[in-house]
Amino acid sequence: MHCQTLIETPSHKWLYFGRDPDKPDKIIDTNQYMLVTANKALLMDPGGIELFAPMLANIVKQIPLEQLTHLFASHQDPDIISSLGLWDQTLPQAKLYSAWLWEGFIRHFGMNNISYEAIPDQGMSLTLEQTEIKFIPAHYLHSSGNYHVYDPTAKVLMSGDIGAALEDDADDIFVSDFDSHCQKMRYFHQRWMPSNTAKADWIARVRELDIEYLCPQHGRIFRGEQVGMFLDWFEQLKVGTGIGGQD
Repeated sequence: MHCQTLIETPSHKWLYFGRDPDKPDKIIDTNQYMLVTANKALLMDPGGIELFAPMLANIVKQIPLEQLTHLFASHQDPDIISSLGLWDQTLPQAKLYSAWLWEGFIRHFGMNNISYEAIPDQGMSLTLEQTEIKFIPAHYLHSSGNYHVYDPTAKVLMSGDIGAALEDDADDIFVSDFDSHCQKMRYFHQRWMPSNTAKADWIARVRELDIEYLCPQHGRIFRGEQVGMFLDWFEQLKVGTGIGGQD
C-alpha cells in the first residue's frame, strides 16, 4: 500500500493511503486519508474489511495507535466502512462520525465499543486540538445521507465519491492530464450520482470554499486550478443517466 504526506501545516498534516497492489481481485481500489494533529488523528473512510490489515500496518508506521481517536464514514458503503468491526476491537475508545441516517445500518458491520457520533443533515464542525474541520453535506451524491470533510486551514476537501475514477493502478496520485481523466470519471458519475438538483446544490456550496486539493475516494487527486476545472465539468454533466452504460 502506498502512503505519503499530502500536505503539512504548522498544526497538522494530511496523509494519503491507497493503490494497494496486493488487494484481492475484483475489489475496487480505494483512497484513505488521515488528518494528524500533535496528539489526535482522524481516519476518513477507513475501507473494507479486506483492507484492515494493510491499513493498520501502515498507520502504526506513522503514529502510535492510541493517537487514532476518530473515524469518519462519508456514507454506508462496504468499501468505506465494512472494516468497522475490526477497528471496533482495535480502537475501543474511538469515535465514529457518520450520518444519523445510517447508524442502524452501519452497526451491522460490528460496533460494540466505538461510539457513534451522528452528523445532522446540515453538517457540523469537529475540533481536533487546534484544528477545526467541517462535515459538508453531499446528500444524494450518491448516498441519501452523505458528507465530505473540509479543512479550511489546509484547503483540502475530502470529496468521497465525487471526483472518483475507477482506473488501473498508477504511480502518480495526482491528476496529470485532466481531459483524459474526465473520460475515466464520466460513466461513474452518470451512473452513481442520481440527482442533478443535489449536484447543483453541492457545487454551489463548494464554490464558496477555498480548496487547493479535492481528494476523492477512488482515483486521483485534483489540485490547484484543476479543482475549478472539475467543478465546471461536473456542473455541465447530466447525472442519473448511466443505465446500461448509455449517456
